[in-house]
Amino acid sequence: MSAPAILTSGEIKALSAKTLEARSLSYSPYSKFRVGAALITLDGTYVQGANVENASYGACICAEQTAIVKAVTAGHRHFTAIGVASSAGTYTSPCGICRQVLREFAPNILIYMFAEDGTFVMEPLTAMLPRSFGPEDLDVIRE
Repeated sequence: MSAPAILTSGEIKALSAKTLEARSLSYSPYSKFRVGAALITLDGTYVQGANVENASYGACICAEQTAIVKAVTAGHRHFTAIGVASSAGTYTSPCGICRQVLREFAPNILIYMFAEDGTFVMEPLTAMLPRSFGPEDLDVIRE
Protein backbone atom coordinates (compact mmCIF):
# COMPACT_ATOMS: atom_id res chain seq x y z
CA MET A 1 0.00 0.00 0.00
CA SER A 2 1.26 3.47 -0.80
CA ALA A 3 1.91 6.21 1.72
CA PRO A 4 0.81 9.80 1.20
CA ALA A 5 3.51 11.96 -0.33
CA ILE A 6 3.69 15.57 0.71
CA LEU A 7 6.09 16.66 -1.98
CA THR A 8 8.92 19.15 -1.67
CA SER A 9 8.77 22.31 -3.79
CA GLY A 10 11.25 20.77 -6.23
CA GLU A 11 9.20 17.58 -6.51
CA ILE A 12 6.03 19.62 -7.06
CA LYS A 13 7.75 21.56 -9.84
CA ALA A 14 8.85 18.29 -11.50
CA LEU A 15 5.38 16.77 -11.11
CA SER A 16 3.79 19.89 -12.58
CA ALA A 17 6.11 19.76 -15.61
CA LYS A 18 5.44 16.06 -16.19
CA THR A 19 1.69 16.57 -15.79
CA LEU A 20 1.51 19.52 -18.19
CA GLU A 21 3.70 17.63 -20.67
CA ALA A 22 1.34 14.64 -20.47
CA ARG A 23 -1.59 16.93 -21.23
CA SER A 24 0.00 17.74 -24.59
CA LEU A 25 -0.27 14.03 -25.48
CA SER A 26 -4.08 14.08 -25.21
CA TYR A 27 -6.15 12.79 -28.10
CA SER A 28 -9.34 14.82 -27.64
CA PRO A 29 -10.74 15.77 -31.06
CA TYR A 30 -14.36 15.70 -29.86
CA SER A 31 -14.43 17.48 -26.51
CA LYS A 32 -11.25 19.52 -27.01
CA PHE A 33 -10.83 18.99 -23.25
CA ARG A 34 -7.20 17.92 -22.91
CA VAL A 35 -6.18 16.22 -19.66
CA GLY A 36 -2.79 14.98 -18.56
CA ALA A 37 -1.73 13.02 -15.51
CA ALA A 38 1.61 12.07 -14.04
CA LEU A 39 1.77 9.33 -11.45
CA ILE A 40 4.73 8.86 -9.11
CA THR A 41 5.48 5.26 -8.23
CA LEU A 42 6.91 4.18 -4.89
CA ASP A 43 10.40 3.98 -6.44
CA GLY A 44 10.14 7.53 -7.83
CA THR A 45 9.32 6.66 -11.42
CA TYR A 46 6.99 9.06 -13.25
CA VAL A 47 4.32 7.48 -15.43
CA GLN A 48 2.38 9.83 -17.69
CA GLY A 49 -1.10 9.43 -19.08
CA ALA A 50 -3.43 11.50 -21.23
CA ASN A 51 -7.10 11.23 -22.07
CA VAL A 52 -7.82 9.32 -25.26
CA GLU A 53 -11.22 9.90 -26.84
CA ASN A 54 -13.13 7.76 -29.29
CA ALA A 55 -16.02 8.43 -31.66
CA SER A 56 -17.90 5.92 -29.51
CA TYR A 57 -17.82 8.09 -26.39
CA GLY A 58 -18.10 5.17 -23.99
CA ALA A 59 -14.76 3.90 -25.26
CA CYS A 60 -12.91 7.00 -24.03
CA ILE A 61 -10.28 6.63 -21.30
CA CYS A 62 -9.25 9.33 -18.85
CA ALA A 63 -5.68 10.50 -18.28
CA GLU A 64 -5.53 9.13 -14.74
CA GLN A 65 -6.71 5.71 -15.90
CA THR A 66 -4.16 5.73 -18.72
CA ALA A 67 -1.36 6.46 -16.24
CA ILE A 68 -2.51 3.73 -13.85
CA VAL A 69 -2.85 1.13 -16.63
CA LYS A 70 0.58 1.99 -18.03
CA ALA A 71 2.14 1.79 -14.56
CA VAL A 72 0.48 -1.49 -13.61
CA THR A 73 1.41 -3.15 -16.89
CA ALA A 74 4.99 -1.99 -16.33
CA GLY A 75 5.01 -3.81 -12.98
CA HIS A 76 4.24 -0.93 -10.60
CA ARG A 77 1.54 -1.43 -7.98
CA HIS A 78 2.32 1.25 -5.38
CA PHE A 79 1.94 4.99 -5.91
CA THR A 80 2.62 8.03 -3.78
CA ALA A 81 1.20 10.99 -5.69
CA ILE A 82 -0.51 11.95 -8.92
CA GLY A 83 -0.69 15.23 -10.76
CA VAL A 84 -3.64 16.22 -12.95
CA ALA A 85 -3.93 19.15 -15.36
CA SER A 86 -6.47 20.06 -18.00
CA SER A 87 -7.03 22.65 -20.69
CA ALA A 88 -9.85 24.18 -18.61
CA GLY A 89 -7.63 26.97 -17.31
CA THR A 90 -8.26 26.03 -13.70
CA TYR A 91 -7.79 23.07 -11.38
CA THR A 92 -9.46 19.85 -12.51
CA SER A 93 -10.07 16.94 -10.18
CA PRO A 94 -10.30 13.31 -11.22
CA CYS A 95 -13.77 12.07 -12.18
CA GLY A 96 -15.53 9.47 -10.06
CA ILE A 97 -14.36 6.50 -12.12
CA CYS A 98 -10.75 7.72 -11.94
CA ARG A 99 -11.05 8.14 -8.19
CA GLN A 100 -12.19 4.52 -7.91
CA VAL A 101 -9.35 3.29 -10.16
CA LEU A 102 -6.83 5.22 -8.06
CA ARG A 103 -8.40 3.75 -4.91
CA GLU A 104 -7.67 0.22 -6.11
CA PHE A 105 -3.92 0.77 -5.94
CA ALA A 106 -3.37 3.85 -3.79
CA PRO A 107 -6.13 4.50 -1.25
CA ASN A 108 -4.01 7.11 0.53
CA ILE A 109 -2.65 8.90 -2.53
CA LEU A 110 -2.42 12.68 -2.61
CA ILE A 111 -3.77 14.37 -5.72
CA TYR A 112 -2.04 17.51 -6.98
CA MET A 113 -4.29 19.46 -9.36
CA PHE A 114 -2.28 21.93 -11.45
CA ALA A 115 -3.27 25.08 -13.28
CA GLU A 116 -1.40 26.22 -16.39
CA ASP A 117 0.92 28.49 -14.38
CA GLY A 118 2.04 25.67 -12.07
CA THR A 119 -0.08 26.71 -9.10
CA PHE A 120 -1.92 23.82 -7.54
CA VAL A 121 -4.33 22.54 -4.98
CA MET A 122 -3.68 19.24 -3.26
CA GLU A 123 -6.26 16.96 -1.75
CA PRO A 124 -6.05 13.40 -0.47
CA LEU A 125 -8.10 10.80 -2.29
CA THR A 126 -9.68 9.89 1.05
CA ALA A 127 -11.37 13.32 1.09
CA MET A 128 -12.53 12.97 -2.53
CA LEU A 129 -13.80 9.43 -2.12
CA PRO A 130 -15.05 9.00 1.46
CA ARG A 131 -16.26 5.60 2.60
CA SER A 132 -14.72 4.08 -0.48
CA PHE A 133 -15.08 0.50 -1.65
CA GLY A 134 -11.87 -1.44 -2.12
CA PRO A 135 -10.34 -4.90 -2.39
CA GLU A 136 -10.63 -5.51 1.36
CA ASP A 137 -14.41 -5.22 1.04
CA LEU A 138 -14.41 -8.37 -1.09
CA ASP A 139 -12.87 -10.36 1.77
CA VAL A 140 -16.14 -10.54 3.68
CA ILE A 141 -17.84 -13.87 4.13
CA ARG A 142 -20.49 -14.42 1.50
CA GLU A 143 -23.54 -16.58 2.11
